Amino acid sequence: MEKWDLYNAKREKAGIVVCRGETIPKGLYHLSVSAWIVNQQGQYLLSQRHPKKQYPLCWECTGGSVLFGENSLQGAVREVKEELGISLTPRNEKLIYQIRRENVQDFYDVWLFHKDIKIEEMHLQETEVVDVQWVSPDKLFEMFCLKQLHPLLTYVEQLIG
Repeated sequence: MEKWDLYNAKREKAGIVVCRGETIPKGLYHLSVSAWIVNQQGQYLLSQRHPKKQYPLCWECTGGSVLFGENSLQGAVREVKEELGISLTPRNEKLIYQIRRENVQDFYDVWLFHKDIKIEEMHLQETEVVDVQWVSPDKLFEMFCLKQLHPLLTYVEQLIG
């Protein structure tokens, strides 16, 4: 059972823990993260969502909910390991985007990591990811315009800026 810490509107821990799927009380939020990985060629790693998930077969960066006791960076590193089998060692990461989203009651943090890894070295979590690809910034923007990316990735223009 996945457990989440809840936060007040000032992003302070509220001392309340909920399980995924439980209703989050009004005025409280959980923490979600995304992790973009860029290689030395300036390409971004995209993963394709499983067809049985919400937004089936959309392309996205890796992400998910931060678990009870984790901070944002720890959650991003764990999600990448779980979904792609990539071990990230935090040192040159950068927090590139933050927002409080009222519609899904979360604080959403986006991290940027630099890592070179071959696709054949990745181990995809079969229930989450069906494919991966490296794309140039131009290709990423084209996919954004064609609505091939997860609809919550609204900040792509700022990412590739």
